[in-house]
Amino acid sequence: MKRRMLAALALGTLAIASASLPVLAQTKTLKVVAHADLKILDPTFTTAYISRNFGHMVYDTLFAQDSSGKPQPQMVDKYTTSKDGKQWSFTLRPGLKFSDGNAVTSADVVASLQRWGARDSLGRAMGNAGAAWKAVDERNFTLTLTEPFGMVLDALAKPSGFPPLILPERLAKLPATSPMTEVLGSGPFIFKRDEWVPGNKVVFTRNPNYVARSEPPNGLSGSKKSNFDRVEWLYLPDSNSAIAALKRGEVDIIEQLPPDYITPLRTDANIKVGSGGAYQGFLVLNQLFPPFNNPKARQALLMATNQEKFTAGMGYPLDMRITYCATYFICGGPNETAAGAEPYRKPDIAKAKALLAESGYKGEKVVLLVPTDVTYLNAEALVAAQTMRSIGMNVDLQNSDWASIGARRAKKDAPEAGGWNMYVTVAGEFDVNSPITNAYLSAACGNSLPGWPCDKPLDELRTAWIKETNAAKRKELLDAFQTRAYEAVPYVNAGQYSAAYAARANIKGLDKLWAGMPTVWMLDK
Repeated sequence: MKRRMLAALALGTLAIASASLPVLAQTKTLKVVAHADLKILDPTFTTAYISRNFGHMVYDTLFAQDSSGKPQPQMVDKYTTSKDGKQWSFTLRPGLKFSDGNAVTSADVVASLQRWGARDSLGRAMGNAGAAWKAVDERNFTLTLTEPFGMVLDALAKPSGFPPLILPERLAKLPATSPMTEVLGSGPFIFKRDEWVPGNKVVFTRNPNYVARSEPPNGLSGSKKSNFDRVEWLYLPDSNSAIAALKRGEVDIIEQLPPDYITPLRTDANIKVGSGGAYQGFLVLNQLFPPFNNPKARQALLMATNQEKFTAGMGYPLDMRITYCATYFICGGPNETAAGAEPYRKPDIAKAKALLAESGYKGEKVVLLVPTDVTYLNAEALVAAQTMRSIGMNVDLQNSDWASIGARRAKKDAPEAGGWNMYVTVAGEFDVNSPITNAYLSAACGNSLPGWPCDKPLDELRTAWIKETNAAKRKELLDAFQTRAYEAVPYVNAGQYSAAYAARANIKGLDKLWAGMPTVWMLDK
């Protein structure tokens, strides 16, 4: 009888356990309030950070920067280079697959890098050094250069701007002049198109075909195996709604915390506020049309710009902003220099007005695009409008959401025909800190970057800096480059600050998040 009773109890326990299985197997979800609405699914078509972040969720790269900025193999298993640096051989890790289960091959890699190389500043610089990619077999491929290029691994590990993401060959061969709409990734997540609600939600699920590295995650390198089955990006442009949702636990993270909420949330025991990396404000000027096709008009705006007014106006507290940063390359970064900055250290409205007059400006409307749904960008645009008006510009403020501005800024139409004269944005340290990674300083003549800056002396100095291997001469060239940048003014530096994120206190791994990149695979709860 005891045996029968024990057997019955065992069967009952199994039945209870079986009934509990669906509960135990509930989907583990991370909900993130994204900084912008996702509209463009092709990170090789736009430098918008929301599309870049999307790219890192669904694609992988051959190499990736660790948290110290050093390139590490990612999809690559091993590689070699010749003594003269002109011949490179690479082998892919075994078993790599796209999200549809098809193998990642060398042909996919070569096509992806060719598409990337036509768009990216480092890719084009490699092209100028004679870069030729060739698939040897399914897993092996080569790079041949006609002259040494010391930044090969840096280029292949580039995290931002246009990251060199690996796509299937048939998609990579599509023209880069228009955005891809199909998504078939090589990365840790799958984009759930059937659940995508533009203007509201983007959904990702863990990619079952993703083969993670064995090393622990470090920056963008190492394992990207997610602790979450599902990641949701929610677009909540109303800051009060986003903060309320975070406090109620309806969302886990606000990717870019509006500056006005930083101080109040620092005192909330249920919330963690952290730094999202160094950023620089950009005033981007359309150099195809007056007034900013004239360098004196660009110098006038630079002469009138008070960086502290911009960063304070954007709402960042004192401990998260720099009063004045003289370098174009991030204060505190490896290439910080004050060369050429002296005339612009203190705003001078009288000199700015004189420069504007010399440019031939006669009161024509200047179209400024103002984002309505990103609070700090809205504030940056309004301070820009005040600055422009202070020197006599007739400013035409045109309001729209940030995603729409992202589409409009690519238009080369005249301002009065639906184009623009100026828009504001910000850039993280990866897209600022050198002559070749800074999005607007790396834009050689003939570029496709909105604003279309072109200055041949800058191009020559940039090329010389890239080729130079002597440290002392390289520093001289860097200083000469920045001095020329202050004369040509490819864009106006509106000041440096640290971005912030906010997360529920039960989220683990926040200390591993890296410089504002979407490394959600480091997180758990």
